[in-house]
Amino acid sequence: MQRAEFYRLAGVVLDLAIEAHDLLRGATRQEVPGVREDKEKFPNAIVTTITILDEAGEQAMGKSRGTYITIDAPALLAENPPVHEEIAGLLSQKLNLLLQNLQVGPTDPVLVVGLGNWEATPDSLGPKVINQFTVTRHLLKYAPQSMPPGTRPVSALAPGVLGTTGIETAEIIRGVVEKTGPRVIIAIDALAAGDLNRVGSSIQISDTGISPGSGVGNQRLGINLQTMGVPVIAIGIPTVVHAGVIIFEALNQLQQAFPNVNLQINQALAQNLSRNVLSPFGGNLTVTPKEVDDLVHNLAWVIGNALNRSLHTNLLRTHAAIPLH
Repeated sequence: MQRAEFYRLAGVVLDLAIEAHDLLRGATRQEVPGVREDKEKFPNAIVTTITILDEAGEQAMGKSRGTYITIDAPALLAENPPVHEEIAGLLSQKLNLLLQNLQVGPTDPVLVVGLGNWEATPDSLGPKVINQFTVTRHLLKYAPQSMPPGTRPVSALAPGVLGTTGIETAEIIRGVVEKTGPRVIIAIDALAAGDLNRVGSSIQISDTGISPGSGVGNQRLGINLQTMGVPVIAIGIPTVVHAGVIIFEALNQLQQAFPNVNLQINQALAQNLSRNVLSPFGGNLTVTPKEVDDLVHNLAWVIGNALNRSLHTNLLRTHAAIPLH
């Protein structure tokens, strides 16, 4: 059985566009109509840009038309501050590119939203980022003399999750947008990976918005241009992987290790595994590394560093002593 079919039967949802593209191309052995892929290599990262060009690409990928940039950097998993700062600089470059494409000016107001549940470590990436960069909207309003000319108004919000607030996250954000009038929203969220190697080591940035909780089966109201009234740039990093991915990888490696064993991953086997092994969790079990606390802390610092570089160029140039973390 192909990986794509197994994932479908096991209920694995792919948050990363690069994984959806690889899965489609692997299944058909040809390029995906309406989708373009570009790659760049850097000393500590590979950057893949997936551009969904038209309706055919949208239907094939199951994602909205737009640009999806993935930075694959395994070095993020190690305690290596210089490399982390290098990756933050690379993320900042790609964020600047999307801001330019959306014609967001250097002094246009920006709202940064940290999505997720701060009480659940794998889902706390978004809220933790909020503490890792500089907000300026209040300073420009109440102490403008302390800010250099050209400082961008940046505000931040960690709206929590529906289960703790009783309010749809998108409704909270939309209310803040109506009051503060940002030119663009930057939403940060933890994602679910379809490849174990991408947990904590891949950063996706896109200009199409985000659907909170989609990777773990929680369909919430989307946060995008249509629902917010302003463009939404999404930054996400996988912190969990669906247990179905682990099951498939284990069976795949078993086949490779014992090629003479007649093990066929067919539809009946896939359904039985999903039903029997994952049944105590409703078939929707996600797994995270035991080092997730340190991992999320480091990833939040990288994103916060990148946000400061992109949103506060003039402020950092004028006040070089302002820390990036």
